[in-house]
Order: sequence, then C-alpha cells, then structure tokens
Amino acid sequence: MKHSKIISAYAIDNHVLIVKFDNQVKRKYDVSLLFNKEMFEPLKNPVLFKSVKVEKGGYAVIWNDSIDISEYELWYHGQVIC
Repeated sequence: MKHSKIISAYAIDNHVLIVKFDNQVKRKYDVSLLFNKEMFEPLKNPVLFKSVKVEKGGYAVIWNDSIDISEYELWYHGQVIC
C-alpha cells in the first residue's frame, strides 16, 4: 500500500507535531503518547523536540540518528486538521 509522503513538519507546544503530506492533508500528532518507549524519552526536551526535520524522501520525521517516526505512523494515528 502506498502512503503519502511528508513534505513538511514542525513542532508546536505540548509535544505535538503538525505534518503536511504531499496530498495536501495536514495532520496533528501527539508525540507524548510515545514517551513510554525509551527511544522517544529524549523528546521530552523541548529544544530537541523542536528540532524535528523531514527525512530525505519524505518517509519519516527525524530528530537524530536514533529517533524517527514513519509517515505510516503519522498518517494513520494523526488527527486530520484544516
């Protein structure tokens, strides 16, 4: 199954991402729901959290070599926003 690619992402307060996909849909994703997984604990740091980038190719958002979230996760578990 083909998923839409990410074209932009930015962090807002309360550990929420706003992600725009190549089909022009925007979704809001609450990263704090992942804090129970050790890999995502560093994102509690607001400076690191706000450094989010789109992975080359649009298949994920990344913070560093160890922390990323796939376009699938963001698409299927994010809330559609206008």
